[in-house]
Amino acid sequence: MRTRDAVEHAIRAWNQHEINRGAPAVIDFDFFPPAGEPPAPVDRLGTFRRLNDLLHEIDESAVVQRINADLAYLRALIGERPNLDEYVRATQGCPAAGWSVDYATAKGDIARGCLDALGVGWGETTAVDLAAMEGPLDASDAPDAIRQAAADYEPVVRRVTGTEAAYELTIEEADVDAYWAYWLEGAGQRVRLRLNTRDASYTKTQARQFALHEVLGHGLQSASIAARCAIEDVPWVRLSSVHGPQQVLLEGWAQAMPLFIAPDDEALVARVRIDHYTQLVRAELHLAVNAGTPIEECARHARARVPWWKDGHIADILADRSTSPLLRTYMWAYVAGIDWFVNLADANTTISRNVLHAAYQAPLTPADLEKLWPEGPAVGGAEDRIRRQNSAAS
Repeated sequence: MRTRDAVEHAIRAWNQHEINRGAPAVIDFDFFPPAGEPPAPVDRLGTFRRLNDLLHEIDESAVVQRINADLAYLRALIGERPNLDEYVRATQGCPAAGWSVDYATAKGDIARGCLDALGVGWGETTAVDLAAMEGPLDASDAPDAIRQAAADYEPVVRRVTGTEAAYELTIEEADVDAYWAYWLEGAGQRVRLRLNTRDASYTKTQARQFALHEVLGHGLQSASIAARCAIEDVPWVRLSSVHGPQQVLLEGWAQAMPLFIAPDDEALVARVRIDHYTQLVRAELHLAVNAGTPIEECARHARARVPWWKDGHIADILADRSTSPLLRTYMWAYVAGIDWFVNLADANTTISRNVLHAAYQAPLTPADLEKLWPEGPAVGGAEDRIRRQNSAAS
């Protein structure tokens, strides 16, 4: 595994370079943190050359896929702009194929039904009305509420995933002009949750959602994978990065968790159904803006699909998915992941147990997920499966 270790050293050195320049970190979770000081920083071009050299020294498929994801992301950071599908395939490991209009509309109808059951209408005030129904939560009370919800759900999560790993949780506040309201990172068994208090508003339902998504999803899942790395010389790179092919698993499971863990919590399930639909709409915008659709047309489509979205939010969606090398790939993981895991939950199949146990043992790729559930949907959009079937038939 010396080449894998060299790849990890190169990524850690690159990570230090990005941190030093005030750019987003490359590593979000270190499954096998080394002792001592981090390596000396290495710039983007130097890292590109080093990883490209290492690519020719190894034939382990998981490490090769990770190196190719890093190389594709580095190319984008340095100035290349490949077409969206090519870029997402190289980084996230799935196509940016998309879903049909009818499919997204049907998922929107399910979300509307969930809102109707809660007495919340569909319109410009949906987000405000839903938050009022859920019960506002003062930002100062959010950390304790998240900890309590995590403690309540933890036995169920451990039972369905089979993990016995320990984790140490720290919750901190941040004030960042970014798309995220909460972010988790860490190393080994240490997990840090950051709550972005800029323009933040929390509800009691969201506290339960955050506890599942961040603490028992990303946090416990990453700590469980790290626990395996501590006792086994695994055949993959022991670093998690949001531009890498494990992100579909991580974001998909974290978003869909309530359907598996708390299916009787109507408010929490409604959040998942709304998220599924709105992620599909974001995917429509992601594809459109990268295909050259004028922004005014994209904005009209967004408001017609999700009437409570404000102009500033729509502008951020379009900019993130077209101008940021990181978010242009990473944001696709959210929709590809939630769609696959929501379908898994709705299928009510015994395969779920195998998927969830595997998901807390290794950073599964989209190809791994499809192998575990061959009858399931294509990760990244059904349109790609249609094209593959047509190609096979011709």
